[in-house]
Amino acid sequence: MSAQWKTRAEVLHAKSELEAAIGGWKAPFAYGLGVARTSTATFPVVNCGGAHALPGVVLATVCGRVDQTGVYPLSLEQLDQAIEILSPAEACTDFNHPNLEAWRSLRSHFRLDEPDAHLVAVFVARESDPVLDQYDAAFRAHLADVSLHSDRVGH
Repeated sequence: MSAQWKTRAEVLHAKSELEAAIGGWKAPFAYGLGVARTSTATFPVVNCGGAHALPGVVLATVCGRVDQTGVYPLSLEQLDQAIEILSPAEACTDFNHPNLEAWRSLRSHFRLDEPDAHLVAVFVARESDPVLDQYDAAFRAHLADVSLHSDRVGH
């Protein structure tokens, strides 16, 4: 992959390479990265319906998601890795980059001194999949809520 992906074709090529590197990859119905606390989680950006597919495969790359609905705790090192992998895409002005902006904001504002807070990635393979836990439930509630606000959901 090149140092910066300036064209739509370069971004799509990078996405294809990342997808190919994940054996059995299947794009999710929806995904997001958020801050989880004991019983809930908040997600600054949620993505569904195939929107913002590159950040989804980047996030899957760092957390190990292949094709199932899942909830993945994410370390700050993994978040740094995701930001580093996705950063070349911002050179392409054909796309908005709300996930990269949100991930950078999470990284700069995440409080290590908040003992019950941690990062979590949620992937929903199919809309009909059962909810796995409280973080998945919070993600789906947030997805349903922000569907009314197109600036906060990847449609």
